[in-house]
Amino acid sequence: MNLFEVLRRPLVTEKSTRLSERNKYVFEVDKRANKDQVRLAVEKAFKVDVVSVNMIKVPGETKKMGRRAVSRPAWKKAIVTLKEGDKIQYFEGV
Repeated sequence: MNLFEVLRRPLVTEKSTRLSERNKYVFEVDKRANKDQVRLAVEKAFKVDVVSVNMIKVPGETKKMGRRAVSRPAWKKAIVTLKEGDKIQYFEGV
C-alpha cells in the first residue's frame, strides 16, 4: 500500500481538539493500514517525529431510513502521539 493512501482525512472534533493540546492528533486511516504504515505516513507527510500510534476500529452503525435499515461501513482511526515540541500545522488553522 502506498504511504499516501494510508491517511484518509484528519478528524476534527471536540475530543480530538482537546487531545491536540497533549500532542495527540486523530486521523481516519485505511482499514488495511497498520501502525507502522501510519507512523511512516505521518512522519513523511508532516515532517514530524511520531512517538506512538494507537489504532481503533469503529464499527458501522445501522440507521433507519423509513422502514428500511441501512448499515454504514466500518472504519478505522488512529491517534498519533508526536514528540514534545512537534506540531502539525494543519490542525492549528494555518
